[in-house]
Order: sequence, then structure tokens, then C-alpha cells
Amino acid sequence: MPTRTLGDGTKVGSIALGAMAFAGFYGGGDDMLGVDAIRRALDRGVTLIDTAEAYGQGHGEELVGQAIRGRRDEAVIATKTSGGHPDYITEAVDRSLRHLGVDHIDLYYLHRVDLEVPIEETVGAMADLIAQGKVRSIGLSEAGTETIKRAHAVHPISALQTEYSLMQREPEVDLLPLTRELGITFVGYSPLSRGLLTGQIRSEADLARDDWRRRVPRFQGKNLSHNVGLLAPLEQLAAEKGVTPATLALAWMLQRTSNVIPLVGMGRPHSVDRAVEAWELKLDDDDIAELDASFPIGVAAGERYPEGMMDALGT
Repeated sequence: MPTRTLGDGTKVGSIALGAMAFAGFYGGGDDMLGVDAIRRALDRGVTLIDTAEAYGQGHGEELVGQAIRGRRDEAVIATKTSGGHPDYITEAVDRSLRHLGVDHIDLYYLHRVDLEVPIEETVGAMADLIAQGKVRSIGLSEAGTETIKRAHAVHPISALQTEYSLMQREPEVDLLPLTRELGITFVGYSPLSRGLLTGQIRSEADLARDDWRRRVPRFQGKNLSHNVGLLAPLEQLAAEKGVTPATLALAWMLQRTSNVIPLVGMGRPHSVDRAVEAWELKLDDDDIAELDASFPIGVAAGERYPEGMMDALGT
């Protein structure tokens, strides 16, 4: 697989593997299939493996550690601290290192900006971890532009992780230009809009009873009907090219800008192959323009998180 470069100069596969599904957020998680998916990803050149301490309270990290055992030098491991206080970070990084079974973390994110702690203090504490050899580089997740600038002034930020897809193009307004300007790699999570862009979710009945998406307004009632109704141009173009809608949606992101790494949930080995296939699909300018026009900024109905979680986004 072709590579892209994180802000600190680390080369990684152009698509990253997200391990959130291993913690059962979408229902029916299977630990061993998740481990097999990571190993399959490494075989296919997917090297950036992304998890967080919040994914199953360390369980997701343990599965990642199990999957990369004996292959540590092939993987670039990213995980996230759930809190921004320096004392919390000091303890959290050691927990993550134990769960992962590694002596360092390649990319350590602040999962959400801590509204109780100045970002300068948080980033200062994360930078100390680099000096201690526990972390190679640091990143932010769902941070706003001013916060990014303040953080980057304390220590270079290697990556910003924020939701980005055909259904969620708002980062193009301010975050993508800023990250390009500062040399920060943009890691776009949920590039398939949590499955909406696969075309396999048509109603709430397609979600397991314990699926976290049932709490998300974008997957409820009239919002979901509206969003499913947007898919026709994507599905038609995919059919013309002989690929799945998911492959086409990922190809759009990969070819639209070189500063973005799609972070794809890959809980099964076959989902790895589907993601890698996106690199083999070549789109021309007309294809990109057609998808851009079909999915303008703000096209999706409903918030992308439950109401109680929205305040933590873009802060």
C-alpha cells in the first residue's frame, strides 16, 4: 500500500485501522476476528492501528497488543487518554502501555479536549511523555481550531483525529486548511459514516438491539430515512464502476487530498480487504465533482452523536 506521513515524519499505510468495534459498540463484537483483522491489515500494508483506553476500559488495547505480538516493528500504534489533567495522563499512559504490552506508544491522542484543564497544561504533560520515551508523538481528537493552534504552540501536534466522510464534510471549512498549514496530518474517522455509506443500513431494524448507533440521532426515524435517501448517486456510481458504495466512499476521501488518512473500522478480515480495495479504484475529476455535488456540507440529517456528547466536539 502507498504510504502517507504523520506530522512527526512517521510513514504509515494510507489507510488506518480503527479498533473501536472490538469493544462491542456496534453489537456482536468478536475478539478473535478482531485480532485476525489486525494481522490481516498488517499483511496488506495497513500499519497505523488505532485504539483507546475508553474502548472497553482497556480491553480494546489488550486485543491490539495480542494482535501485534511478534510484529511490533510492523505496526504504528495509536491510543488515547480519556482525561487531560497531567496527573491523569501520567497514570493513563502506564495503563495503556500495560494493556498493549509495549514499551512505547507511537501516537498518543487526547481523546476529547478536557474543559477543566487548559490545553497548554495537557499538551505539556503529553510532551513530557515523549521526553520519558513512553510516547513518540502526540495528537488531538475533535479539537477546534483555536485549541489546535494553542496546543501546537506548546509542542508540535502530529495528527488531528476528527470525523470526516461524504456525510460529514464540515472539516473542509476550517480544520483541513489549518492542519495543512501547520503540517498536522488529518486522520478522518468514520469515513463510512458509521456504516451509512455502505448502503447496508436502511432502517433501525438493521441495527442490533445493543448497537450504540441506536442512540445517535443520525440513525433514528426521519433522520435515518433522509440519510438513506441520499445514497442513490453513490450507489449508482459504484455500480457503474463495479465496486461497493463503501469502496467508492473511501476512494473519494483518499484521492481528494493527500493530507488525510481514513481511519476505517475493521473488525473482520474481510473488512480489511474491502478498505484496501479503495486504493485500486481510480476516480477522475468528474467522479470527484459528482460526489462533491451529491453530498454537500451539511447534507446529513441529525446530529452525529447523542445530545449529551455533542458539547465535547470541536472545543
